[in-house]
Amino acid sequence: MAFTLPTRTGSRPVTVIGAGTLGRRIALMFATRGGEVRIFDPRRAAGEQAVAYVAEHVAEVAATIEGGRPGTAVAYDDQAAAVADAWLVVEAVPERLDLKKRVFAELDRQAAPDAILASNSSSYPTSRFVDGVTHVERVVNMHFYMPPKQSAVDLMSDGRTDRAVLDFLLAELPRYGVHPFEARKESTGFIFNRIWAAIKREALAVVAEGVSTPADVDRMWQINTGLAAGPFRAMDQVGLDVVLDIEDHYAAENPRLPEGPRELLRSYVDAGHLGVKTGRGFYHDYPSPAA
Repeated sequence: MAFTLPTRTGSRPVTVIGAGTLGRRIALMFATRGGEVRIFDPRRAAGEQAVAYVAEHVAEVAATIEGGRPGTAVAYDDQAAAVADAWLVVEAVPERLDLKKRVFAELDRQAAPDAILASNSSSYPTSRFVDGVTHVERVVNMHFYMPPKQSAVDLMSDGRTDRAVLDFLLAELPRYGVHPFEARKESTGFIFNRIWAAIKREALAVVAEGVSTPADVDRMWQINTGLAAGPFRAMDQVGLDVVLDIEDHYAAENPRLPEGPRELLRSYVDAGHLGVKTGRGFYHDYPSPAA
């Protein structure tokens, strides 16, 4: 079925579902052209924190984008109201398949007929959670990394996505300071994440086996690559609970993957040490959440 592409994108909001680490960063990027970004999260405090994050950084980021100017972010605790008249809705909820199925079925009913429905899922293709979606031709994977510093985006069809949706996003997203790349066939982990998963898993294995420590692995990574942060710092930024969810998903698809990396992650998650968002992960030098 053909899809009618959204119009008046300059005067219509973008809505982000989920106010976590990536949700607020996605909202930040869509607030760089002077428009309104809506952030829905049932946790009022999380939505307010996400709005504050956007307000703090949007002028600085918009200044790096040609034609950019600071927009505004607004928190909602009612999903239907948040998506009303949005031209794009980006789902950024936890990596749980049942949750994503429910959210997309709701969005398909609530969003405007010409709204594009995108998932920021880091490991699930959208084909896995469109069972309750009538208009699958407007659903697409749009996976962000860690903007504004890591601003590449994977785009991937759900198998029935209208070709015009992909072409539209490939042309439109660079206006917001992000760089889209199309996965040309369905791929768990998309493009860069497949490569990163192998690096991350081996780094975890080296520590799980007692060969090295997170700090030493990261320091060697910095020396040999010239990059500012290593794999363990990066995992702390994402959230170790999120990293574990992703690894569990990969393992479900490939039971031959080693258990050691997941056991190491699970020990931190069970202790409540999730990384930056809890003040402690592989490293202890983060501000406490209360601060």
